[in-house]
Parts: sequence; C-alpha cells; structure tokens
Amino acid sequence: MKLSGFANEKARQRYHDTYDELLDWPLPCDDITVETSFGPTYVRRSGTGTGEPLVLLHGLASTSLVWQRFVADIGRDHVLYAVDSMGEAGRSVQTKPIPDEQANADWLGEVLEGLGHEKYHLVGISRGGWLALNQAIRSPERVARVTGLDPGGFVPSLNKGRLYLFIGLMTMLAPEFLRRRIKRDSKLAIFADPLLRRLVLAGLGFQMRFFILSYFSDDEVRRIAVPTRVVLGTKSPVEPVADVAARLARLTSHVEVVPADLHHGLGFLEPAFLREQVSASEQLLP
Repeated sequence: MKLSGFANEKARQRYHDTYDELLDWPLPCDDITVETSFGPTYVRRSGTGTGEPLVLLHGLASTSLVWQRFVADIGRDHVLYAVDSMGEAGRSVQTKPIPDEQANADWLGEVLEGLGHEKYHLVGISRGGWLALNQAIRSPERVARVTGLDPGGFVPSLNKGRLYLFIGLMTMLAPEFLRRRIKRDSKLAIFADPLLRRLVLAGLGFQMRFFILSYFSDDEVRRIAVPTRVVLGTKSPVEPVADVAARLARLTSHVEVVPADLHHGLGFLEPAFLREQVSASEQLLP
C-alpha cells in the first residue's frame, strides 16, 4: 500500500503557505510533534482549563485549522489538543501504511499516549467523529468519553458519501458569482466556506492513500463502553437520524443520540453550541 503525500515539493510548499495564511488561532498555543510508528503527528496544544483534556479530530481534508473558531470558548475549561490527522494534507507526515480500522486506532492510540494524559475526551466532526468512535471500539484504554458531531460509520453510505464529496468539489471549483448564490441553509454551504475551500483546493496536489472509514457492525457498536454523545444533523446528507437512533438504542446503552437542526460541517455550528455538547457529554455517567 502506497503512502499519502504531496506530488512534489512545489505542491507541498503551496499547501503549507496556504495553511500558514489561514492560521489565526485565538489562544496562545504550542506546536507539538508526537512521534508514532506511522510517522510524526502534528498537534496544536492550547487552553488552560482543568477539565478533561479534549482531543479535537477534524473532518476529511480540513486539518486542525477548522477548530480555531471554537477554541477560545471551550479552551476556558479544558486543555485542547487539535490534531492534524495522519494520511491527510497538513503538518503530519505518513511514513507507514494505514490499511484498515485497526491501523487508524493504533496510530491515534500512539498519539494519545505521547500527549501524556491518562484519559481524554475525544471530540470529532465527520471523519473525526468516526476516528473517535473507532478508538472507543478498538482501543479505548485512554478514552474517557466521546462527542461525535455528525460522524460517519452507522449506515453503509460510502457511495453516497463519495457523490457528496464530488458535488462539493465541483461547488468549490465553481465561479465566485455562482458560489455567492448558495444560501446558508443549503447543504452545499459547507463547500463555500472560505477556509475549507482554500484548504481543499490547495491540497489538490496531495494524494490521500489510507483507510478513511467503514460501517460499524452490530458487534462493533456493542463494544462502545465509554459515555458517548452523537449529535446528528437532521439536514445532513451523511446519516439518517431516525435510523441511526433506532439502531443505537437497540444495540447499546452507552450512546446518546441528539438530533440537531443542522447541516453537515463545523461551519453550521456556533461556538456556544459546541461548548454545550461537550459539557453535556461530561455529564454522561460511565
């Protein structure tokens, strides 16, 4: 299996220049490199709170930068670790194949161990939510709880997801006068978000070669034993809320499903809403 990486040095420099231009972290922060067997993983540490440390896991092709609108709010109560996921464009560098679900859990487990805390609250959006749930299923030793924001994995929708991403890329490539017509309550509005659009287009010179996500089987869902809050957007194309809620209620008592009148993506969340979801997750009993 080949490794993810930039096509050439020019593509890498173009992406990193864009990344640096978009970086506007509102809190004092430290750059951390956690050495793992899959390659060096970049983590941005910030926040001063004394609550459970939060590990922030971004969605596909968006990097840790998508959290910068939220960290001032949640950083009052927690130390935050925003990760650039391995295998994607960003500041982490893949040196070993990530061929399956277990490899993803092994990589993230090494990151959590390297950060030095005993337990973490994993907060993930979209694929980041899948990473958090996958960790709770396969390597839960350092997972205190999970907050998943419209995560994938509960219904077999890979082909539908690929179509959604293709339409999104076409939206990003559309002329500006067409993108301006996209209403904020449209499911395509996420692809008109300036930060996400610039990251994705700058990353077209990056080839992703890693296992992205999978559909969790009934047995895997039953293995979730940490307090977990799953927030599902009722306007999102990713997961049908009623079907997911019914399935989880049948399989586990450890997962709370929360419907929200939202589309897919962090761009539709207000910082106060995210803080409320994190706080509510911390009230869930083991």
